Amino acid sequence: MPVDIFLCLGGVFLLTLIVITVVALRYLSYRETLALAEKGLLPPERASDAKSTLRWGIIVSAIGLALCLGLYPVGLNFNTSYPLGFGPWMLLGLVPLFFGLSLILIYVLVQEKD
Repeated sequence: MPVDIFLCLGGVFLLTLIVITVVALRYLSYRETLALAEKGLLPPERASDAKSTLRWGIIVSAIGLALCLGLYPVGLNFNTSYPLGFGPWMLLGLVPLFFGLSLILIYVLVQEKD
């Protein structure tokens, strides 16, 4: 029972840390835009090319795969009744894995033919 609580709190802590990081990066970007506006400058345009979609797809898929591989032994070590050791904890790895795969699929589908 205490191990289950520890795993849940660890997941919540990880999610909270990710949200705080994203919010801090957005705030810093906002402050940078304000500083540029006070000087009368425009922020540089960000290119949203297809290569960045592929790059992020590969990165997010790799993170999701690493989480899946790291969390798989949890089901094997605690003798759960889930088939093949898969349980709800695997969502922490499967969600980013499939999100990254969807980004790669978007890149493949919108890529212009030469």
